[in-house]
Amino acid sequence: MSAAPAARLDALSLGFRERFLSYDELTRQVRAWADAFPELCRVTSIGRTPEERELWLLTLGSDPDRPRPSAWLDGNMHAGELCGSSVALAVAEDILRLHLRQDGEAASPASSALAAARLRDVRFYILPRMSPDGAEAVLASGRYVRSVPRDERPARAHAYWRCDDVDGDGLALSMRIRDAGGEMVESAEFPGLLLPRTVDDAAPYYKVYPEGVIENFDGNNVPTPHFLSDNQTDLNRNFPFFWAPDSKQEGAGAFPLSEIESRAVVEFATQHPEIFLWLNLHTFGGVFIRPLGDQPDTKMNQEDLALYRQLGAWAEELTGYPMVSGCEEFLYEPDTPLHGDLTDYAYHQRGAIAYAVELWDLFKQVGFERKKRFVDNYVQLTRADMLRLAAWDRDKNAGRVIRPWRRFAHPQLGEVEVGGIDPRVGLWNPPPEEMPRICATQAAHYLRVAALAPAVALDAVETAALSPELTRLTVTVANHGYLPTYILASAKALTHNEALWADARCSGCELADPDLAHREIGHLDGWGRGLFDGSGALYYALTRGTTGTRTVSWVVRGRGVVSLRVGSCRVGWTTRDVTVA
Repeated sequence: MSAAPAARLDALSLGFRERFLSYDELTRQVRAWADAFPELCRVTSIGRTPEERELWLLTLGSDPDRPRPSAWLDGNMHAGELCGSSVALAVAEDILRLHLRQDGEAASPASSALAAARLRDVRFYILPRMSPDGAEAVLASGRYVRSVPRDERPARAHAYWRCDDVDGDGLALSMRIRDAGGEMVESAEFPGLLLPRTVDDAAPYYKVYPEGVIENFDGNNVPTPHFLSDNQTDLNRNFPFFWAPDSKQEGAGAFPLSEIESRAVVEFATQHPEIFLWLNLHTFGGVFIRPLGDQPDTKMNQEDLALYRQLGAWAEELTGYPMVSGCEEFLYEPDTPLHGDLTDYAYHQRGAIAYAVELWDLFKQVGFERKKRFVDNYVQLTRADMLRLAAWDRDKNAGRVIRPWRRFAHPQLGEVEVGGIDPRVGLWNPPPEEMPRICATQAAHYLRVAALAPAVALDAVETAALSPELTRLTVTVANHGYLPTYILASAKALTHNEALWADARCSGCELADPDLAHREIGHLDGWGRGLFDGSGALYYALTRGTTGTRTVSWVVRGRGVVSLRVGSCRVGWTTRDVTVA
């Protein structure tokens, strides 16, 4: 890459690899790229939130209007998971850097010049922040918001907690109250850290509540806090596939796509059947989560499973994160699959290679032993684990998580203490010192997968005279990509998973059989087979036949130009003009 484009790109960075940007900063960042590199970067809004913030979508790649295999990436659908926005912006910057490099240069130290060449022909859609309203609320005060900071539920007569900065210090964290029936005690080793009470612990004991006020409080009975008490919808339960109402799935929303943010994503995806890859960025944990979300691997399409095995191997190699089945290792309750999940929608309804990642490998960094089911790492914590976490926060995180408690006269509860856990940096998100590593490794993995895109080409175009007036035009259509043109075996039946078609239009000549001007080619296999699909057996180490190519021909009468167009809405179109002389 020449010095001038590199310097321009570097100079535009607002530091998102080391910190979390506000909405205004994120807006300036994406607009700066679009202004500096209009031939490679376009910024559009796919929706506007109730608080008048745009859902900025980046379209990246040369010739952005040309339909072709496209990869999607979104981040920060959960308000507090700010690192997703940083990683999304880092991936976008790396894609721009790739296009600004000279041909023959690798995309990154973890890639190759061959992969870079493939990536230059992939179009990318990147939504850095799906919930700008929620993220802004978290950045401003630290208050808990699952996705969006709004609540339109009509049933509000009961007592419930509403998060608020009651002491006016700019943060909305936690409150503790001394109570003989309290479930928590304070650590002697780490003042301020609250631990689960045991039978051997002496008083004082504490109840812990969100910092805020109680709506419809009767003056005596304190309601149990709930993570959705004052914010209704979890966007990752609001997508249409396998949606279930709130009575069955917490955070589902009033109906599928009830929220502007989720609806905007689905409307865009529906208009773009060429999306073959979909990565949904979350925090935290250090794990990739793949389909199926509701059934074990024995019920999964085995060709799909082989492909995901390959992605998982690369995940371990490039990021250190394992890739696990959503059903087998990430159900919060046994035999209770999640409903309305974005990854399920992208995989089942859009036929994309879809998966999520929980950025920030906190458990590994603190030194926890991995549980058999990955999801158990979040809830099966001992007192020793909490002490180890507190030591890590003190020694490696500048004490950002455990905040001191301060007395405060609460207008409803009287004497309380405000403080406790600030999860924004260290728990929900990595410390700034860790972010460059996470951005780099996640970008390397995502781009490795994006390089698997199908690549339809007209390999050989030949003409042969049949008579003074007739010429046979023969074309070999090939897929040079790793993936087949149908992307996933499980997606073949989707109506938008269109097979390849060939069109031949003549200028100055004509087809001997006009009915063949529009003809079906069918789907073409790619050269990839995933990992451990059975084809590498020592006792029968052979390959498929020529399932990645198809040869078709037309008979042309006269002399002129035949314009060929081959492709589909799924993979875009390849064109070539052939002179018949």
